[in-house]
Amino acid sequence: MASQSQGIQQLLQAEKRAKDKLEEAKKRKGKRLKQAKEEAVAETDQYRMQMEKELRLKQSKIMGSQSHLSDEIEEQTLQKIEETNGSYSRCMDSVIRQLLSMVCDIRPEVHANYRATS
Repeated sequence: MASQSQGIQQLLQAEKRAKDKLEEAKKRKGKRLKQAKEEAVAETDQYRMQMEKELRLKQSKIMGSQSHLSDEIEEQTLQKIEETNGSYSRCMDSVIRQLLSMVCDIRPEVHANYRATS
């Protein structure tokens, strides 16, 4: 009987050790999961920062090129205005003379569609 109680005692101790090891393994697993989660969060944060940096670079390139285009269009517009003003100055006198000659030099003519009725 003493050997039976001693065997039961050994079984209970072995069961307790197994339970302790199982709890310890669960704690290690929980720690490792927590650590993996923290590493994943840090990695995603780093990736997000890298992507945002690339996005800002692309935006600055696009916005920079847009401002360059706007400056170029502004310059072309001013150049065309100057050309138009120059053309106006050169042609103004001849156009006014033509208009005055058309208005002042009247040549009476019978219209081509006029039918004389007798």
